Amino acid sequence: MIVDLRSDTVTRPTPAMLEAMASADVGDDVYGEDPSVNALEAEAAALFGKEAAVFTPTGSMANQIGLQLLVRPGEELLADVKAHVVNFEMGAAAALGGISTRTWASPNGRLDTALIEPLINRPNPYVTVTRAIAVENTHNIGGGTVQPVEELRALRGLADAYGLGLHLDGARIWNAHAATGTPFADYGRLFDTVSVCLSKGLGAPVGSLLITDAERAARARIIRKRLGGGMRQAGFLAAAGRYALAHHVERLAEDHARARHLAGSLEPFGLCDASQVETNIVLLRHPEIAKLAAAAAEQGVRVSVLGPDWGRMLTHLDVDDAGIEHAVKVLGDLVR
Repeated sequence: MIVDLRSDTVTRPTPAMLEAMASADVGDDVYGEDPSVNALEAEAAALFGKEAAVFTPTGSMANQIGLQLLVRPGEELLADVKAHVVNFEMGAAAALGGISTRTWASPNGRLDTALIEPLINRPNPYVTVTRAIAVENTHNIGGGTVQPVEELRALRGLADAYGLGLHLDGARIWNAHAATGTPFADYGRLFDTVSVCLSKGLGAPVGSLLITDAERAARARIIRKRLGGGMRQAGFLAAAGRYALAHHVERLAEDHARARHLAGSLEPFGLCDASQVETNIVLLRHPEIAKLAAAAAEQGVRVSVLGPDWGRMLTHLDVDDAGIEHAVKVLGDLVR
């Protein structure tokens, strides 16, 4: 048995999703003529209460387009120190957008608006002016942390007071919704640009969306083309995203339950803190994590190593209850 807990990006399309892809109605999306892409974008925009959405090949591209819409070259973005847009997008904000970044500390990735206001640089001739703030929800390296909607509302108020834009890295916003019941439109109205991923917990093979207002979406298509993201008969991929939105959002609660069970079963071995598990991410702690991961892989259990003494496990639609029990047995036996 192979139980791949390295990421929810390893999910594979279900037979029903493949059938939807094979029967998709397609056209040339660069010309705006792919009906499946157009339908996906319209559905996603409506879900978040926005005017428009733009389909992109990757989440990093969706994020970087969103940032470039809010921050001009030579201006500044604020984000938390563990943010994906700062750490895991290969310096794209600076390399491709000319965007400077500064960060605030964020234990477990939890947003604290009080830490942000002192960092804001108002326009003057002597400092890099702050133009936008980025928030990640749920927070990947924080361990699947859900940002409290009350704190997001406070952040919106702060941004409005200073005339700043807000970008939501919502790659796993689906998990935040599943955990809290917060409507997607509530998140949408708090942010100027929203990126969402279809190829993680939702199980599509490829694709993300940048969701925003109509004027920014028009500019986003220019930036997407500049970044090499213009796709032709992309409707085959969009059909997978449409199927995922229709069938795979509500089932995320199953992944969360399995993550809690996984963490609770491994906590007695000192491998994780079950109280920190909010969604589908379980942080793994061990002084020799690389050796533990290698030994587990030999028995069919794959986990991510992210540092000298810590790693990560993610539950997803390709891991069932039997897979979780196998992972618990293998990891538990290795550290007894």
